Amino acid sequence: MSDPAAMNSIIQGIGRYSRFTLLTHVSPDGDTLGSALAVYSLLTGLGKTAEVVCEEPVPHIYGYLPNADKVVLPDSAAGYECVIACDCADMSRFKKAEHLFRGAQYTMVIDHHFTNRGYADANLILDASAACEVVFMLYRAMGAPISPEAAVCLYTGIVTDTGNLTYSNTTPECIRMVAELYENGLDITTINRNIYRTVPFSKTRLQGHVLSNMKLEGDGRIGIATLTVAEMDAYGATNEDCEGIVDSVRDVESVKVAIFIREGRDGTYKVSLRSKDCADVGRIANKYGGGGHASAAGYSSSEPLSTTVAKALRDAAEALAQ
Repeated sequence: MSDPAAMNSIIQGIGRYSRFTLLTHVSPDGDTLGSALAVYSLLTGLGKTAEVVCEEPVPHIYGYLPNADKVVLPDSAAGYECVIACDCADMSRFKKAEHLFRGAQYTMVIDHHFTNRGYADANLILDASAACEVVFMLYRAMGAPISPEAAVCLYTGIVTDTGNLTYSNTTPECIRMVAELYENGLDITTINRNIYRTVPFSKTRLQGHVLSNMKLEGDGRIGIATLTVAEMDAYGATNEDCEGIVDSVRDVESVKVAIFIREGRDGTYKVSLRSKDCADVGRIANKYGGGGHASAAGYSSSEPLSTTVAKALRDAAEALAQ
């Protein structure tokens, strides 16, 4: 799990530069935002200048994260000489912020995706539950104290990427990290209420619609749900209201592989995949230029919805047969 040489390369990079741009991935989740904001706290605590950049505004659900109000869109970014990508398996995940990475003097990656082959000057890619777990180890390696603000960010990334410590990627180590944060005063009750128990009405209505129209294929082993822009607009919903739908599909008793296909306003489709440890959906996503893990992954499709659905069902069936 540890990689002293890779860890040292990140620490040396932090020591070498004074200004940093931290990049998150498109469709930001708790781990990319949590890891970037935790690194932001680390750097500013060292007297460095830093900015966090995301292609989209911070989702409402993560508005409680300390310094979330300081996250900027790519067009408003300063673009400092050192760029750190947080929880990004490849450069395509930056979308409109990719030019900031390519234009930097020095680049670094902090990640946990097995599909990440290391595209930066310095790469810290560890087999961990979340990028926030890797950042936690960075704090330890540097001997840096974890501030209350950073603790909120680190906890958020770990619990959201492990399904509140219930997914198969949950390890004793990440549970020990959560315990340490809790012992040091972290208010996990309020954070969990913000993440899991505060739901907009539009999201409840939208998810009810999508799930009532989901279908079971392959003798009930594959669950698939789709959503068009027109359907989203009919419920006054946003992209972040779609978070969690694929997990609800997976939760159906007979389902082994869950598929959720959502239309984007640019006409492409975002395909989200989940499995119950009996099929490697990460390989499916990687085939189409996406990424993720064996049990949770995703990719984008520019093909028509009917073709996207047919290929996703075929790939799921093949993965289950292996």
